[in-house]
Amino acid sequence: HLPLVESGGGLVQPGDALRLSCVASGSPLSFDSIGWFRQAPGKEREGVSCFSNTDGTLYYADSVKGRFSISRDYAKDTVFLQMNSLTPGDTAVYYCARKLPGAPRTAAAMCRSVDFGPWGQGTQVTVSS
Repeated sequence: HLPLVESGGGLVQPGDALRLSCVASGSPLSFDSIGWFRQAPGKEREGVSCFSNTDGTLYYADSVKGRFSISRDYAKDTVFLQMNSLTPGDTAVYYCARKLPGAPRTAAAMCRSVDFGPWGQGTQVTVSS
């Protein structure tokens, strides 16, 4: 598969909202489990929200629960990440990716960056006053 393409990032103020979009160039997204990840400067890439195509299970990192929401539009073959009540701690490059073939499908492995790829350019989200 080719890397997915993210868009929708930008510079916003604390408390603002953004919606990120993820589309594929090539194989449709609808057959795969998809995840949103982020990487802040000096930190490892972390799972933010993931969707299991196997059983529809959703995962959210504790830091974003109640503020972020993952969704998918099958007609447009697009996966979204709605981010509300943004804080400076959300500043990072955000990536979306497919679950890799053969990666574990356990609950513990639902949103680990090592199980997803390939990685694209990402979209920068900066939250600052």
